[in-house]
Amino acid sequence: MCGIVGIIGNKPIAEDLVEALRRLEYRGYDSAGVATVEDGKLVRRRAEGKLRNLEKRLLSDPLQGHIGIGHTRWATHGRPTEVNAHPHMSATVSVVHNGIIENFRALKEELTACGHVFESDTDTEAIVHLITDEMQKGASPTKAVEHALSKLQGAFALGIIFSGDEDMMIAARKGSPLAIGHGKDEMYLGSDAIALAPFTPEITYLEEGDWAVLRRSGVEIFDVESKPVKRQAIRSVASSLMVDKGNHRHFMAKEIHEQPEVISHTLANYIDMSKAKVVLPDLGVDLVTLPRVTISACGTAYYAGLVAKYWLEQIARVPVEIDIASEFRYREAPMPPGGLAVFISQSGETADTLAALRYCKAKGQKIASVVNVRTSTIARESDSVLLTLAGPEIGVASTKAFTCQLAALACLAIGIGRARGTISREQEIAYVEALLEVPRLISALLAEDGQFNDIAQHLSQARDVLYLGRGVSFPLAMEGALKLKEISYIHAEGYAAGELKHGPIALIDENVPVIVVAPEDELFPKTISNMQEVAARGGQIIMISDADPVAAGCEQAIHISVPKVNPLASPLLYAIPVQLLAYQTAVSRGTDVDQPRNLAKSVTVE
Repeated sequence: MCGIVGIIGNKPIAEDLVEALRRLEYRGYDSAGVATVEDGKLVRRRAEGKLRNLEKRLLSDPLQGHIGIGHTRWATHGRPTEVNAHPHMSATVSVVHNGIIENFRALKEELTACGHVFESDTDTEAIVHLITDEMQKGASPTKAVEHALSKLQGAFALGIIFSGDEDMMIAARKGSPLAIGHGKDEMYLGSDAIALAPFTPEITYLEEGDWAVLRRSGVEIFDVESKPVKRQAIRSVASSLMVDKGNHRHFMAKEIHEQPEVISHTLANYIDMSKAKVVLPDLGVDLVTLPRVTISACGTAYYAGLVAKYWLEQIARVPVEIDIASEFRYREAPMPPGGLAVFISQSGETADTLAALRYCKAKGQKIASVVNVRTSTIARESDSVLLTLAGPEIGVASTKAFTCQLAALACLAIGIGRARGTISREQEIAYVEALLEVPRLISALLAEDGQFNDIAQHLSQARDVLYLGRGVSFPLAMEGALKLKEISYIHAEGYAAGELKHGPIALIDENVPVIVVAPEDELFPKTISNMQEVAARGGQIIMISDADPVAAGCEQAIHISVPKVNPLASPLLYAIPVQLLAYQTAVSRGTDVDQPRNLAKSVTVE
């Protein structure tokens, strides 16, 4: 969630630290700060709120150090105040930290008893005093960090600098991502390659348990046992151009409009266009005798997994169990021999999803991941990877990553169905052709995005909104509700349309808009019946459909027209209207679309 940057340079680097932090704003944050070493002493500047507040502080009170660390904080321990903002420091050590130290209370009690005085409410400050304590006992900075790491429990990525040393920075990771950038007589540290893109394309990702000593001349990396190791340097594809809004007002708008292109790229990764055939990586299991697929994910990725459950069971005729990652492993679910576990994550670093992955791996499951970052922890710990080619997604509310996940999962269902003989070659061709139509149909829908403006203006006045859907449209209803509440702060809930009369119908009156995801499929007549139940109680109906509402007997509904598409592909297409409705409503309300309050892009803590 938080963002970490570090630079060992040859000129004052405070401005570059802030610029690197700006590229990590998409993760979500509520305070920011930087620290440098100047004339042998540690100095820092911190501010609540957005980076502009930190920039103002630096304008009035600049930093001149050539080595420094920076941080954007999303509050976990302690309120989002300046005193709780990172970096935290003593006279000798300054630390930035992403993650949670689970045993910080015990460490704080121990260190307080030894005379250390804590200034903040954070777990991070325990790291500062732990390293300081080791150094006061005579340990060198590197040995002090090594000893401190052995005492920390939890997930963390760390950047550490020291007074009196303008040529050393220490990095460490356990459960949270961290990348090292290589320059000429300069070194960099970042939570991901995007932060480092303006400085260097050469990146080394630390592995789980690694810690590293950075100097201008290079880096030494040690594994969890503090043994020297070599980690491959790769050329990053991240670039400054990839995080520009272009002609769009917000990153979310840009990313919505990028979907035809990125879905095309993702489909091309799994479809042999010349043969209209799905080509999957080796999943490591016998697909013919596959006993079960277990899916786990969080948030929007979980809704992609719910759609995949319908597809896998209907197309491939394989049982599917799906659970929210934060709940899954605590059920201690039994895992069948020869089973496949699928994990879905945009960042590939989602802490709960990673924990569920490790549970399934320990139970003998083969692991497949659907991720957007090839070098992520989830990807590296999987037996096979279904990569989504969405590119960097900056807006906190997932849009293009979601539809690319759906594209990859649709191909997975088709490929498994073909292997199991549950679909014919003709059916496979029809499914593939339907998927390949999606980018064009989305482009047509985006060209008509003006139809959402008046509806969104109306929605922006609502206090509560309900979303309804059946079949694969049910997860789309929940995704639509999530999008609306995420970025507009309007309370919204998604329900299976058939559950309407089992409780939610009590909420309906003339002030509650009801958005119905209603493709004209085999369940359409039942969905119409539910819409009429809403109309009978004075509810305001917004019908997202390829059908004519008048012909369907719902002439009072506000109609958002969607092109006709094969039912397999409908979730990809119907995702667009629910995204645009949420976006336009949030714009009408004047909320922070790209960085909604209290949310983070990459959730690397449980």
